[in-house]
Amino acid sequence: MAGDVRQTKQKQALRNAFTEADRPLSPDEALRIAKESVPGMSLATVYRNIGNLVEEKWLVAVELPGAAARYEVAGKKHHHHFQCDTCEKVYELAGCEMPVKPTLPKGFRVTGHEFFLYGTCADCR
Repeated sequence: MAGDVRQTKQKQALRNAFTEADRPLSPDEALRIAKESVPGMSLATVYRNIGNLVEEKWLVAVELPGAAARYEVAGKKHHHHFQCDTCEKVYELAGCEMPVKPTLPKGFRVTGHEFFLYGTCADCR
């Protein structure tokens, strides 16, 4: 791990935000939560620290089809995601039960997959 791995109050506030939320967060969501501990924190500080936390392998990016990435704590078991159409929050779905196995062309081999659901979360219903 090259580079600066200083533990600042801003970085700790972001770690706490991701841990407490226990779901993928956008930089804006992370800022709103972290500002409860560090009121003067800026979005630029959030982006810089998210970049550092990804570099340190503490966070991983969650790529959303057609949208900006969210970030979640690294090291979790394989899982999928659900995005609310109303509030746009992203939630984790436990496990991976693929009910349908796709038929691949001859000679193809699967090395991974993505599965993403959209709908309305309980808070927005």
